[in-house]
Amino acid sequence: MAKIDDLRLMTKVAHLYYEQELSQSEIATKLNLSQANISRLLKRALQEQIVRITVSPPHSVYTDLEEELEKKYALNEAIVVDSGEDEDEEQLLHAIGAAAAFWLESTLEPGEVIGISSWSATLLAMVNAMHRLPRPSGVKVVQTLGGIGNPTAKVHATQLTQRLSSLVQGEAVFLPAPGVISSPDARTIFFEDPFVREAVALFDCISLALVGIGALEPSALLASSGNIFSEEELTTIRKAGAVGDISLRFFDEQGKPVVTPLNERVIGISLEQLRQAKRSVGIAGGVRKREAIHGALMGHWINGLITDYDTAKWLVRA
Repeated sequence: MAKIDDLRLMTKVAHLYYEQELSQSEIATKLNLSQANISRLLKRALQEQIVRITVSPPHSVYTDLEEELEKKYALNEAIVVDSGEDEDEEQLLHAIGAAAAFWLESTLEPGEVIGISSWSATLLAMVNAMHRLPRPSGVKVVQTLGGIGNPTAKVHATQLTQRLSSLVQGEAVFLPAPGVISSPDARTIFFEDPFVREAVALFDCISLALVGIGALEPSALLASSGNIFSEEELTTIRKAGAVGDISLRFFDEQGKPVVTPLNERVIGISLEQLRQAKRSVGIAGGVRKREAIHGALMGHWINGLITDYDTAKWLVRA
């Protein structure tokens, strides 16, 4: 077949497939060719640039930026939402939370063990934006940081775990202990509680970890809970090089764990257990948390990230 005839046939097949929307089998019948031949011609039409496929993302969809994040930090998935014009933190929380809710509803697998941070305003926004799944999922939702402290805050911590388990029609597993206790000896006493042991035993089984990422200065939500270190203790952590935390497990700007005696006073998931999860997704954004998010990414403590546009651009350049 002459080159021009070959190109003509490729063009006709491409026209019928892409513009007339005929199936490959319909084109094969129409042109009296095999379906395998039609498939080869369509592939060659792309190679010869007879067909050019262009993806035009709508406003506030940042596919290229998400791919840059995934490549730079070896992420399984990144989702970037619009930062908004006035950098309103409340608006940002809702945007990130809504995106996380849609993602979780779309990707949740039956029988998963979900670990969820107790004290994340962004995770609270996610739960507030979720719809109830239509059928039981066989999912367990495990509280990964102690939630006893301020009585009002205790209700919040258990409600976050309970609400998520209800939305996915799964089972809630609570961690009935403080996030921060007075001494390592007191921690040992709490670990004698069978309900504490049940929750902690599930940390190694978590397949999907949903985590907030904290700046060194605690959020208003965490501060109100009573599950924080004192200002003097935070100064010690800061001097040790910490830039942020996940469930009160602190790390430096390169993501290396910041080890101090205070670690022995936390009842919650460890960074190593977090990394073992098949999917460990950080859900956080905003100027205040950029260095903390960067540290979490550098340490590979998370393999997925849902954040805002401005933070994503900063992370790509960091």
